[in-house]
Amino acid sequence: MVQGTSSDAGKSTLVAGIGRVLARRGCDVVPFKPQNMALNSAVTEDGGEIGRAQAVQALACRVVPSTDMNPILIKPNSDTGAQIIVHGKAIANMEAQFYHQFKAKAMSAVLASYERLRAKHQCILVEGAGSPAEINLRENDIANMGFAEAADCNVILIADIEKGGVFAQLVGTLSLLSESEQARIKGFVINRFRGDIGLLEPGLDWLEKKTGVPVLGVLPYINRFHLEAEDAINQQQNRHENALNVCVPVFPRISNHTDFDPLRLHPDVNLKFIGPDDPISACDLIILPGTKSVRQDYQHLVASGWREQIHKHLRYGGKLLGICGGFQMLGNAIHDPDGIEGNAGSSKTLGIFDCESVLTPQKTLLNVNGFLVSNEQAVSGYEIHAGQTTGPAMAKPFAYLSSHTGEKKSESGYNDGAVSDDQKVIGTYIHGLFESTDTLNTLLQWAGKVSLDNEFNYVQYRENEIERLADVLEDSLNLETLLSLCGAQ
Repeated sequence: MVQGTSSDAGKSTLVAGIGRVLARRGCDVVPFKPQNMALNSAVTEDGGEIGRAQAVQALACRVVPSTDMNPILIKPNSDTGAQIIVHGKAIANMEAQFYHQFKAKAMSAVLASYERLRAKHQCILVEGAGSPAEINLRENDIANMGFAEAADCNVILIADIEKGGVFAQLVGTLSLLSESEQARIKGFVINRFRGDIGLLEPGLDWLEKKTGVPVLGVLPYINRFHLEAEDAINQQQNRHENALNVCVPVFPRISNHTDFDPLRLHPDVNLKFIGPDDPISACDLIILPGTKSVRQDYQHLVASGWREQIHKHLRYGGKLLGICGGFQMLGNAIHDPDGIEGNAGSSKTLGIFDCESVLTPQKTLLNVNGFLVSNEQAVSGYEIHAGQTTGPAMAKPFAYLSSHTGEKKSESGYNDGAVSDDQKVIGTYIHGLFESTDTLNTLLQWAGKVSLDNEFNYVQYRENEIERLADVLEDSLNLETLLSLCGAQ
C-alpha cells in the first residue's frame, strides 16, 4: 500500500509507475483504492463508476478497469455533502457527518472488493487517501491505516520534498501512528527532488537512523510530466503562435476536467481555464464542462457574468461546445424534481438550444462509440450523467451512438446531443471526445483551426508518459526491496 504524508504527495503517480514496472516483468498486478474523493471519474466495462485515477492506473498495469478497483467513490456536491458511490453505483447523497457513521458498512464493501481482486490477481497495489495522520478521520478509517490493518498490508510512505519540510512530514506522520501501524511502514519514498542528491544524503542517513525505516528511493522532479489528475486541475498552460484559443470556465463542482488534457497538451491549441473572478477571454472556442451540481453551477455562471460573455462570443462568430452538464446548460431549463443534486426545483438556462433536461435518480453510465453526424467520423468516449435531455433541438444530433457497457438504450443505437442551425454551437453527453486523434482534428477544424500544423495522438502520448515514469522508477527505487514487498520476486 502506498500512503502519503499529504494530498498530492504522489500516491497516484507512484502506484501507476510501480504498476507499469511490475507489468513489464509479467506480473499480474491491479490497482486498488478503497475510498476515493474525486469528481473525475471513469466508466468500467461492467457498467459502474470509479475514480479516474484508478482507470489510469489500470491502464498502467495493462488490465481492464473494474468497479472493484475503487469500491467507494465520493463525489462532493456541496461543501458538506456528497454523492456516495458503492461498487460503481450511486446509493445516496450524504452529509459528511452521516458518512462517518456509514463507514462500517463501507468497510464491508471495501473488503469484499479486495477479496475478489486477491482471488484473481497475483499482486494488488493499494493507494491511500490524503494522509494517515489526519487525527479527526482516524475513527473507522477505511482509506489508510484502517484498511492496511484490516487487510494486513505492508505500507510505503511517500512525501513531496517540493512542498518543503520533507523530514518533518515523514517523522511527524510516523509519530502520529499507533505502534502496530508504525510497524507496517516498510519504506519511505521522497518525491519531486531537484538538485544534487549528494546534498540530500546526510538527511537520508539521519532519517533512517532516527526512524529505523529505510529510504527506498528519491524520485527526481520529472519535467513536464503528465498523468491524468485525480481531482485538482492542472493549470500548466502552453502558449503557441497561430494556435486555436480555447477557454474553459471552471465551475465550483467541475467534473471530468481531464476531458481537456488533450487540448491543454496540443501544440496547436492555447487552452485557458477561467477562474470565478475572471472574464472569459477573447477566444475561438468556449467549452462548458461537466459538473456535479449543474443547476448550482449554472447560477455561478450567471453570477460570474459569463452568460452575457457567452452570448457576446456567439454574436462575434465564436464557437461554443457544451459537454454533459455544460450541454444541459445550453437548453431552456434544467429540472430536478427529486432533488438529485441539491434542492428540488427548476432553473432557466442559456436558451441556446430548444430543449430541456430532467435530472433522474438513475444515472447513465455508458462506454459508447459511433460516428459524428456531420462527416461520419468515428467517435468514442463515455457518458456519466443524471438526467435526460429532450426537445426539438435534438432533431439535429451531434453523433449517432451505440453503447458497449451497462444498459443499452436500444439495439439499433441512439442520437446524442445537438448542433445549432448555424453550426456555431454543439452539445453532447460524450466525455473523452478529444482522446481520438481524428475526432480531435474534426472538432479543432470546426472551431476554426483550418490548418493543423501538428499531428497529436493523445493516447500514445499518455502511454509514452507512463513508460517514462516507469523508467524513472526503475532508476530511482530500490527494486529488490520493492518487489519483495509486493510479493513479485
